[in-house]
Amino acid sequence: MATAPINNWNVPKKTTGLVLFCCWLAILAEGYDVGVLGAILPALAEYKEWNLSPLALGGLGSYALIGMLIGALFIGTLSDLVGRKKMLLASMVIFTITQAGAAWAPTPELFGLFRLIGGLGMGGVIPVAAALTIEYSAPNKRSYNYGLMYSGYSLGIVAAALAALFVLPMGGWRAVIAIGAAPVVLIPIIWKFLPESLEFLESKGRKSEAKALAAKLNIANYTPVVAVAPAVPVAQGGQADPWWKTITTMFSRKYLRSTVFFWISLFCGLVLVYGLNTWLPSIMKKAGYDLGSSLTFLLVFSLASAIGGLLLGRAADKYGKKLILVVFYILGGLGIMLLVFPNTMVVNLLFVAFAGVGSISTSLVLTGYIADYYPAKVRGTATGWALSFARLGAISGPLIGGWIAGSKLPFEANFAIFAGIAVLAAGAVAMIPKPQPEVPLAAVDLDPNDASVSAR
Repeated sequence: MATAPINNWNVPKKTTGLVLFCCWLAILAEGYDVGVLGAILPALAEYKEWNLSPLALGGLGSYALIGMLIGALFIGTLSDLVGRKKMLLASMVIFTITQAGAAWAPTPELFGLFRLIGGLGMGGVIPVAAALTIEYSAPNKRSYNYGLMYSGYSLGIVAAALAALFVLPMGGWRAVIAIGAAPVVLIPIIWKFLPESLEFLESKGRKSEAKALAAKLNIANYTPVVAVAPAVPVAQGGQADPWWKTITTMFSRKYLRSTVFFWISLFCGLVLVYGLNTWLPSIMKKAGYDLGSSLTFLLVFSLASAIGGLLLGRAADKYGKKLILVVFYILGGLGIMLLVFPNTMVVNLLFVAFAGVGSISTSLVLTGYIADYYPAKVRGTATGWALSFARLGAISGPLIGGWIAGSKLPFEANFAIFAGIAVLAAGAVAMIPKPQPEVPLAAVDLDPNDASVSAR
C-alpha cells in the first residue's frame, strides 16, 4: 500500500514548541535520575550504616542500566502499540516514584531494586520522546529540534552535580536522591498539553480522531499515514496489522542492513559516553595530567555535549545526518587522541569538551537519525530496540575502561582504544544505506465517504 509522507504536514511552531517543551521536561527529569548516582557515589561510599565495598557500589550503578536496557526494549515497542503519550507519562511515573523509594530505602538491596525498576522508566522515555519530536518537527529542523529537546538530558546531569554540590553537605545523599521525585508534579501538566501521536492514531485505524486532533492543532496539509491503517476502519470490522509486524519491520530485507549498522554505531557511541564518563579522569591521572575534580569534568563534558547537540543538529539538517555523524565521530576520536600530549588544564578541558561533542552529541544526533529513518508506525520500536542493544555498550564502556586502567599497557594505548571505538562508530554510520523515500499517496481511499483521503 502506498504511503503518504508526513513531510507534507505543516505543523504550527506553537505545536512543535509545546511538544518539544513537554518532551524536554521528561528528558530533563530522566537526566537528573541518571546522573544522580554518580554525584552521590562518594557519599554512599562513606555511608557507615551500609558499609558498601567498591564492588557493591559498582553493582548499585549497574541496576539502573539493566532496567534502562529492558525499558527501552519494551516501552519503546508499547508506545507504537498502545500510544506514545501514554507510555511517556507511564515512564515518568515509574522513574519519579522509584526515586522517592530509593531515597527512603533502608537497605542497599531495596535501593538497588528501586533503581532497577526506575531504570525501566528511564529507558522508555528516550525512544518515545524521540518519536514524538521527529513527528511534530519540520523535516529540515528535525535534527536540530531533537538536539534541543535532548539537551535536557545533559542539563539534568548538570543539575544532579549541582544538587550534590549544594544539597549534599546539608541534607545528605537521601535528599539529593529525593529531588529526583519532584518532577512527578509535572505529569498532569504534560498530560494536559502534550498531544497524542497522529502517527499512532492512524496506525490503529482511528482516522477520525487523528483528523480531529490535526484540526485542533491547526496542522495544515494533514495527510493520513494510510500505509499503516487498515483498508477498512477497525470500527467497521477492518483488521489492523498484527502487533509483531511492528517488530519484524526492522529486520525485513529493506531495513536489515540499516538496523545492523545503526545498532553497531550506537553501541560504540554509548561505549564512548559511559567509558569516558567513568574512567577518563583516572586514565588522565595515570598519564600525569591535572584535570581537576571529577565534578569539573562532569560539568564540562555534559555542558559541551548539550551545546554540541544543538550545533550538530543544525549542521545535520543542513548538510545531512550521515555526513555530520561520520565527520564528528572521527573528530571526537581525534580529540581523545590529543589528550595523549602534555597540556595545560585549560587545554585539557577543551579537549574533554571536544570529546563530549564527539561522543554524546553524535550519539544524540544518531538516535534522532534512527527515529527519522524508519516508517512512522515503528519509530518508537526501532529507536527503543536500538537503544536497548546500545545499553550493552553502556555497560561495556566502564568495563573496558576498567580493563584499560588495570592493564600494563602504556598510557598512550588507553586513548588509542577509545579513539579507535570512535572511528569504528564512524565506519558503521558510513555503511548505513541511504533511506528510500516514501511513496506519495496515490489512488488510495480508506473510507469511500471521506473525500479528504479519496483518490487524488
